[in-house]
Amino acid sequence: MRGLTGEGSARTRGGIQAVSAALAVPTALALLVSGCGAGGTGARDEGPAHADSVAGAAATPSAAPSKSPDTVNAVKLVKDDPKVAPEVKRELKPCVADEYPVDVSYGNLTGGSADDIVVNVLTCGDAVGVGSYVYREQDGSYENVFKAEEPPVYAEIDRGDLVVTKQVYEKGDPVSSPSGENVITYRWTSGHFAEKYRTHNDYGKVAGDSATPAPAS
Repeated sequence: MRGLTGEGSARTRGGIQAVSAALAVPTALALLVSGCGAGGTGARDEGPAHADSVAGAAATPSAAPSKSPDTVNAVKLVKDDPKVAPEVKRELKPCVADEYPVDVSYGNLTGGSADDIVVNVLTCGDAVGVGSYVYREQDGSYENVFKAEEPPVYAEIDRGDLVVTKQVYEKGDPVSSPSGENVITYRWTSGHFAEKYRTHNDYGKVAGDSATPAPAS
């Protein structure tokens, strides 16, 4: 549902280290990456807006779903955005040919007439999230209305809410094995994203993947 271009805790580390098929890095959240192009395509979680997906936003007069943009160049959107940190822009370079490590999701987060765009910028090597952004359509252009640039970070759309996962590492943890995660849920309220929920999950330390012995008959 999301694409690598040109934002549960089945060990949510995969949410931040989501990768493309081109990078071939396994993820624990099964965040599927399909297709790569300079513009960014795909939806992580939802297309049509739901009636209860936006809190604090005025109800729309029509029940029709919001329109999903299909020609947005997510790479250009991030590179041209003055709110994006220079170090994130430096990470935004092709990994293979013209394939960029960018995940793009479309969904109704802010109650606008067009779907909002969630962009996650990853590293090429380990596919670690270095920046997450939400863009809202405003008068024919897209405005940055949210950013999180404390890696590892990953944002996604969950039933109209913005869910940001930040992994927690203890001393000595390899990149592939964080000790836990903070999961923060934001909701669009009065013209901005406000934090609504926050949870912390500690990952269990399991030694090996040995098979469970069969019970004695």
